[in-house]
Amino acid sequence: MGIALENISKSFGSFQAVDRVNLEIAPGALIALLGPSGCGKSTLLRLIAGLETPDRGRLWLGGQDATHQSVAKRNIGFVFQHYALFKHLTIRQNIAFGMEIRAISAAKIATKVAELLDLIQLNGLGDRYPAQISGGQRQRVALARALAIDPQVLLLDEPFGALDAKVRKDLRAWLRQLHDRTRVTTVFVTHDRSDAMAVADKIVIMNQGKIEQIGTPAEIYDHPANAFVMSFLGPVNILPSSLNIFHQNGFATTAPKMFLRPQDIAIETTANTTTVAANVDRVVHLGSEIQAELALADGQTIVAHLTKERFAELQLEPQQQVFVKPKAAKSFPIDYSI
Repeated sequence: MGIALENISKSFGSFQAVDRVNLEIAPGALIALLGPSGCGKSTLLRLIAGLETPDRGRLWLGGQDATHQSVAKRNIGFVFQHYALFKHLTIRQNIAFGMEIRAISAAKIATKVAELLDLIQLNGLGDRYPAQISGGQRQRVALARALAIDPQVLLLDEPFGALDAKVRKDLRAWLRQLHDRTRVTTVFVTHDRSDAMAVADKIVIMNQGKIEQIGTPAEIYDHPANAFVMSFLGPVNILPSSLNIFHQNGFATTAPKMFLRPQDIAIETTANTTTVAANVDRVVHLGSEIQAELALADGQTIVAHLTKERFAELQLEPQQQVFVKPKAAKSFPIDYSI
């Protein structure tokens, strides 16, 4: 089922949580709402679910005006960040709960629960209680419970937020596979760019109640609409555009600042006409890559990321003099506040 939001706004007192948002989500899509805390993404999710009513604008579900439709009539599955499982019910009973209140027959419930336990890869654990399984398994049970009612839309609020890094990575891959099997229109909220980029078909970047950019993970990372998007999607060096390092390498602009990702800084041990001198302040081993913190002659600090192979070639050490140049840099017409 497709979703369309038309000029939707929602405020709480003097706080404007969602401000004139327009968004279309195609049937069967997997969309991430990504942004910092307080940007309006969870409020937008609750508006789609019917848990909040917009102050203005219209909401369409499957081509029908659902702006003032009740939660029950929307046929939406909602998964909360902290699972909200019933502690006194078994895994099997938790999954069956939504079907039981809809007076579905016991035989159909049993069949559906068995199918869902298989889908979430928890066969044999149906008689355990939530406290007896891991956090990642509890999140899968919460998803199965939401899917049990055959929703046309699945909404997930920070589905990975309460999980450790290893479980989080595994659950991302599992959720992507689950969506590919079910093709239920899915929208999930996250403040973690890695979650959004690893799972979503498209990402909706939000800030201060508004949408900054919509696109595939590759589109928004390679072609950010503004400085906020570029900075939110990963580490970035922000430098005055007047620096010779940019003019020497052909990055002409009238914008006051240039934005340079750490992996887009080339480091050499000998100078040439396109490099500027820098001193190595610190070297940090990040596992798959090496981070070099560099001080330019004017005192400004930049951060560069190197592959382990390139680091081995350069043999960087603190206080070593090197020479740097940008491989790529971006500027934006407006000096957005970061």
